[in-house]
Amino acid sequence: QVQLVESGGGLVQAGGSLRLSCAASGFTFSRYNMGWMRQAPGKEREFVATIRWSGGNAYYLDSVKGRFTISRDNAKNTVHLQMNSLKPEDTAVYYCAASYDNNWPPLNYGYWGQGTQVTVSS
Repeated sequence: QVQLVESGGGLVQAGGSLRLSCAASGFTFSRYNMGWMRQAPGKEREFVATIRWSGGNAYYLDSVKGRFTISRDNAKNTVHLQMNSLKPEDTAVYYCAASYDNNWPPLNYGYWGQGTQVTVSS
């Protein structure tokens, strides 16, 4: 079975940092582009960041560029999102997802985790 399990969410003050992790299993992780998406209450889910299967390229939502960094370790089947200088508007459920399409950035993500809550207080 395919599984993506997020961890590392929590409550943090504005200006603080969190590091999210995603553990993948049940598919050939190193062949998939990986991404992080988020959804705030009452809003549509939005793209946050993605990284190519090789780890050689990354792409970010403009509002998080310079603050967030996506990384992956193909030997450990993990992907991470380092979030610095957090703002209240970053509050959302964050989802890890995997894509096998031929677009850059990916247009479709076939596998999704259950999400982890990030809350940033002002």
